[in-house]
Amino acid sequence: MNNLDYPLPVLELVAALKQLPGIGTRGAERMALWMLQGHMGEAESIARTIGQAADSVTPCPVCGFFSTAEAPCEACRDEERDARTICVVEQATDVIPIERSSAYRGLYHCLGGKLSPLDDVEPEDLNIRSLVERVAGQPGCEVILATGSDVEGEATATYLHHLLKALDCKISRPAQGLPAGSGLSHADTLTLMKALEGRTVL
Repeated sequence: MNNLDYPLPVLELVAALKQLPGIGTRGAERMALWMLQGHMGEAESIARTIGQAADSVTPCPVCGFFSTAEAPCEACRDEERDARTICVVEQATDVIPIERSSAYRGLYHCLGGKLSPLDDVEPEDLNIRSLVERVAGQPGCEVILATGSDVEGEATATYLHHLLKALDCKISRPAQGLPAGSGLSHADTLTLMKALEGRTVL
């Protein structure tokens, strides 16, 4: 006699939910059973919202942050921001903790990752060319290299520094406060504020 298990459609739903970051087998099972046990209306609403977000959210054509309808994002459209300061981050998600620190009111540039030869991530895989073009078009601007303090983040910052130092710009990097070996997503608001306020010129 075989041990009883969930029907195949349930197992397939669990397998699909496990693809979400941070969701293990038990978490996926709970989510699947919640949907199937009287919450299909909410599940269908969530599915529609996911589809709408996937269809409407695109990278900002200027900085790479989240935007809609292939138009510049809210930060790039904000005329009150300091357009002569560009904060370079690894991922679009790194913008949010910086914004929540309220210590920075300039523009951003999202690289879409960090240099990592072991993972086959080379300079041409990142949004580096567009960064050089932005900086070249803003003589005298400041570029804050706010990549992570891990090995790959430091290597990315060093590469960008060598690339940008030939241009007419001031290059800085957040100094104290960021925990060694981790990225911006692990830093609290006060730590980020201190790091940005205490940045040093390279």
